[in-house]
Amino acid sequence: MDGLEPGRNIQIQSYKHNGQLHRIWDTTTILKGTNNRVIGANDKTLVTESDGRTWITREPAICFFHVKYWFNIIGMLRNDGIHYYCNISSPFVFEDGAVKYIDYDLDVKVFPDMTYTLLDEDEYELHKEQMNYPKVLDKILKNNVEHLLHWIRQRKGPFSPEFVDQWYELFLTYRS
Repeated sequence: MDGLEPGRNIQIQSYKHNGQLHRIWDTTTILKGTNNRVIGANDKTLVTESDGRTWITREPAICFFHVKYWFNIIGMLRNDGIHYYCNISSPFVFEDGAVKYIDYDLDVKVFPDMTYTLLDEDEYELHKEQMNYPKVLDKILKNNVEHLLHWIRQRKGPFSPEFVDQWYELFLTYRS
């Protein structure tokens, strides 16, 4: 896909259902980009929140986006192992040099031992009311939570033992 060549730096932009910009990751290096999926990596990248606050990520991360699934997955390499943060979101689009998606509040945090916690259910319910999520969207999102949890339990895709390590090794070649 044009613009998703390996080694290229792009932004990641997260929006809310109402179109408001939610968060921007300034620099992510493309490791693999196709019409269906994007795998990228970043480390100590600037993140800008919708209110203008900024912060810097603390550790290397491998990011997985797919056009079929209503979630994206970030594998963070920490001293005690790989931690995952999974956003329940729209499938990504790539435009204007950025991977873009709608964040639907629900998140799954996965620990190195592959236990997990579903987060932000209250925030999801609040935004579902405020932004009038259609019933069909609510069903799609809840089905994708189940699909994501299945991947975690089965150690599929980005949760397979070697996935993050292999992509991180490739990322290191772009940094040297």
